[in-house]
Amino acid sequence: MKMKIRVCQGVSGIIIVTMVTSVMLVYNSSSGDRSSSSSAPSSSSSSPSHRSDAPVSSTKKPERSQRLPASTLEGYSGVIDHKSLKMHCGTCALVTSSGQLTGSKRGQEIDRSECVIRMNDAPSVRHQQDVGQRTSLRVIAHSSLQRVLQSRQELLNASQDTVFIFWGPSSCMRRDGKGHVYNNLRLLNQLLPKLKVYIISRIKMLNFDELFKKETGIDRKSSNSWLSTGWFTMSIALELCDRINVYGMVPPDFCRSSSHPSVPYHYYEPSGPDECSMYLSHERSRRGSHHRFITEKTVFANWARTLNIHFYQPDWEPAAAIGAMNSSYTPAPAGS
Repeated sequence: MKMKIRVCQGVSGIIIVTMVTSVMLVYNSSSGDRSSSSSAPSSSSSSPSHRSDAPVSSTKKPERSQRLPASTLEGYSGVIDHKSLKMHCGTCALVTSSGQLTGSKRGQEIDRSECVIRMNDAPSVRHQQDVGQRTSLRVIAHSSLQRVLQSRQELLNASQDTVFIFWGPSSCMRRDGKGHVYNNLRLLNQLLPKLKVYIISRIKMLNFDELFKKETGIDRKSSNSWLSTGWFTMSIALELCDRINVYGMVPPDFCRSSSHPSVPYHYYEPSGPDECSMYLSHERSRRGSHHRFITEKTVFANWARTLNIHFYQPDWEPAAAIGAMNSSYTPAPAGS
């Protein structure tokens, strides 16, 4: 608990000054001068469609007139008004931060999706050709808040139509004045009222933990595991998208092959750590807090056997059976 509090306080140390200076930037300027780098979301779907083999059009743009009426996603509440998120997408491009995307030239394909989902502070500027430029939803870890604010010119000031969902432990997100990340998100939203900022409720976070245990048999807390932002992003996408096209996610056995290519963990950090080295070190670790990247990918592959999830760059399909994993996932709203 003390470690979590120190993390939250450390994150908050620079935030207030950063947020005040951000008010002076171009966020509040006329939206008429902005590029179409993001798309306004619509509403929610309570369950994903089953897998479809229909090809993705290579030329047709999203037909926004065919969007469904707004409905509600419980468990995601606005930091100012506490209202539940209303959002639905037909086809989503879930863009990972993987170095697999470098040189892929998937940008136009990604931007043709009705909604584009990104994670943490992954940029599109200078990488548009590979990852696209639109952002409909960005899922962000509490520990990435400082980096997001440091990149506010792109990620905040140019994102009036983007929905931001922040996740974190209850010690950081509590609303009684002691949740340092929540307090700073609230101040940020007061200073920049056009931002659509949401947090994941405590009950919803517990549901994500239970889902991980149900699908893997691993208790997250007793195993010192932290769910990754990828876990939250995929689970959220299942609630709001009819079809999910995932870009840059390798299959679960990819890194166990001696012939796998070496790529950076993040496409925007070409000199950063190797992707597979990161996955394997976390998966094998039994001391301290770590992610179960490969275990999570095994779950995603298993879900894709029956749900409308498809993987590109690299392009792959799940095997007929994935270990002993549970494949009966059905997204259900959680109380806020």
